[in-house]
Amino acid sequence: MTELASRAETVRNAVRAGRKSGFSGHNRISTQALTSVAQAAAAEVLRVPGDQIRATWRDDAGLLALSLMLPIEIPSLTRVARDPSVLDNIGGSIWERGLAARETILDKITHLTGSQLSRVDIRITGVRVKEGGRVQ
Repeated sequence: MTELASRAETVRNAVRAGRKSGFSGHNRISTQALTSVAQAAAAEVLRVPGDQIRATWRDDAGLLALSLMLPIEIPSLTRVARDPSVLDNIGGSIWERGLAARETILDKITHLTGSQLSRVDIRITGVRVKEGGRVQ
């Protein structure tokens, strides 16, 4: 079980326990907490260290819009020139990986926080070249 899945299970158990308790009140998730969840989700999906991910939030007609800025790992150009199938093994081009990641990140954040997101925008701010081995 990943760390993210483990956290999600802990939250679900706490929510279930709260429903049974009959207590009234309000729960609010701080922007800092949402940002931490967004960074963890993006780090897991795109395999980028969380401390290299910037997340900002804005209102989008009552829903939350998330903007992520991060570098992405790519194989060396020499490897790609030698074996173009390397791109298929890592999920495609930078563009394709960003497109695929948006929905997954949105779903993870919604599932973990219960917040309704309207969109996830990803800005690739740089690349990290992975020389040897497989890019995950």
